[in-house]
Amino acid sequence: MVGGEHDDALVVAVTARAVDGKATEAALRAVADALGVPRRDVSLVSGATSRRKVVEVPGDVAEQVAALRSGVEKT
Repeated sequence: MVGGEHDDALVVAVTARAVDGKATEAALRAVADALGVPRRDVSLVSGATSRRKVVEVPGDVAEQVAALRSGVEKT
């Protein structure tokens, strides 16, 4: 699930366990799906082992991110 905001960050919830990067990969895939971009376009900038991650997505996705942050969710 991607949608909503917490502490000025977009909320991404995944069910994958945080083992061997599986939760991180699931989160990146969820962000890509929510923004309608290929997974290869979403890269992890920081936070590989943290609950708080910074990702980078090329192009103009500000409008989609704003909609997701306001609570318009896409699973």
